[in-house]
Amino acid sequence: MHKSSRLPEPAADELAHSERLLQHLRETIAAHGPIPFSQYMERCLYAPGLGYYSAGKTKFGEAGDFVTAPELGELFARCVVHAVQPVLAMLGSDADFLELGGGSGSFAEAALLTLAENGVLPRRYLILEPSADLRERQQERLTAGLPAEVMARVAWIDRPPEHNWRGILFANEVIDALPTTRFVMRHGEVYEEYVALDGEARLMRVDRPADALVAGAVRHVERDLGRHFDDGYRSEILPQLPYWMQAIAGSLEAGVMLFIDYGYVRREYYLPERQDGTLMAHYRHRAHSDPFHLPGLNDLTASVDFTALAEAGNSAGFGVAAYLPQAHFLIAAGLQDVFEHAYERAADDAARYSLAQQVKKLTLPDQMGERFQAMLLARGLPALPLPAELLAADQGGRL
Repeated sequence: MHKSSRLPEPAADELAHSERLLQHLRETIAAHGPIPFSQYMERCLYAPGLGYYSAGKTKFGEAGDFVTAPELGELFARCVVHAVQPVLAMLGSDADFLELGGGSGSFAEAALLTLAENGVLPRRYLILEPSADLRERQQERLTAGLPAEVMARVAWIDRPPEHNWRGILFANEVIDALPTTRFVMRHGEVYEEYVALDGEARLMRVDRPADALVAGAVRHVERDLGRHFDDGYRSEILPQLPYWMQAIAGSLEAGVMLFIDYGYVRREYYLPERQDGTLMAHYRHRAHSDPFHLPGLNDLTASVDFTALAEAGNSAGFGVAAYLPQAHFLIAAGLQDVFEHAYERAADDAARYSLAQQVKKLTLPDQMGERFQAMLLARGLPALPLPAELLAADQGGRL
């Protein structure tokens, strides 16, 4: 793994921050021995006060490390609302909307304004946000951007609802940030990637025989693909995904979950030629492949195996209602109308240009249009009131 020499140099305070996390990791490894890569990723992203998501720094938008779809503007959120609004209407006045990981709050703001405009506000708009720093920013943004009576419906929660509830669960770029397990094949056996220290206390990769959970998950994928992975093949897997899904969605007795993320169906995810997996690090809008470069300052992500997501949904009692690339999803959810409506109201040429750029980024194949996929999972509904165009564009057969 080589870090790119073209990456920007961190400032002194950033270096000091990364060094503190590195020290924490060194102490953990020195005390307990090598740690699974998933635990390393979890610490890098979420260690209190030190992880990428839990320490104060601009992560989203132009000044951050990556741009998520909601950060581009309101078109994305308006399309999502168009897609799921009929479900809210069907469920009636006690329906809630739960967003997992609220980012900068831009999605919630645009979605709530659209729902208010259309007269289908949920009873509560819940944001499950583990990062105190991001939660504070979301609160500031929504308080400033929403009418008081709409803001009154917004609440932040620390864990998924324990009581049964009905409504919509929405997760944009959440699964890719779940701490992933890395595995590698050696002599036909499954090994798991761990993080250790070399003689100079630098982070290094070591492989150890996998436990039953990880080995079982890899063997399940092999059986499903109808072939064995070659020796030396390295990739990612989320053996905990069914448990995670049950934890976040077990109490959603009636409604729809919408996941949008970058990824593939299983047979594309585990192509023989993709022999080092999909793990990526993002540092100030530059993607690179060295997860050990400046821990705590990089976002670490792995693509999503959407077949595994469907299996996890099924095991939690949900059926796949639709699966399709983001571009097809947005177009089926009324992107054309949403764009025209916004274009007519745009203040000036700059605003109109920005709207056109949003559409390109969201839908072009070399941008987000094909790399990102949308999956809708449903449970407990007498019928599926999704837009007909959306159901017609379903590619669930590819799963």
